[in-house]
Amino acid sequence: MKNPIRATIISVDQARAMLKDQHEQRDERFPQLAISGQYILPDYRLTRKREAFKIRKHTFLKRHFRSYVAFDSDNGQTLWIHNFPSLSEACFWLNTGLKPGDTDSTKSYQDWKGEHADEIEVLKDQLRAQHKEKKQPAAPKPLTVAAVKKAHAKK
Repeated sequence: MKNPIRATIISVDQARAMLKDQHEQRDERFPQLAISGQYILPDYRLTRKREAFKIRKHTFLKRHFRSYVAFDSDNGQTLWIHNFPSLSEACFWLNTGLKPGDTDSTKSYQDWKGEHADEIEVLKDQLRAQHKEKKQPAAPKPLTVAAVKKAHAKK
C-alpha cells in the first residue's frame, strides 16, 4: 500500500480548539496552527452562517448522527474542512485530496476503498469502542427514600 491512512479520530473539544486557533490566526500573514495533521470528527456536521451584511462567516459544529467532519492541517498553516456522509469518504478525501465523485484521478473511489478496507475497519472499531464507552452507565446511584409530607386534617 503506497499511501496509508493517517487520520485519527478526535473529540468535539479538540475540533473546537482547532477552529478557534484557525479563527484567531486568520489575519496573520504566516499563520502557524497549534495542531497539524489529519483528523476526523464523528457524529457532527459543520455549518456556516453569514452575518453582519454577509461580511463575516461564522462556523459552527452541530450534532448530526452518522456524519463526519474531516480536518486537514498537514501543512501547519491552513485548515481545510469538509463534511462527509461516511467514514470511508472522509478518509478518501484526506488521503487523496479528491471527493468520491471526482473523475480526475487514476484510481476511482471504489478501487481505493477496496485497497484500504482494513484500515477503515480499524477506524470503525475505534468509533464503536468510543460509543460503547459513552453508553456505559456511571456508577449506580444509591436509592434514597423521599420524605413524604403528611396532610394535616382541618378541624
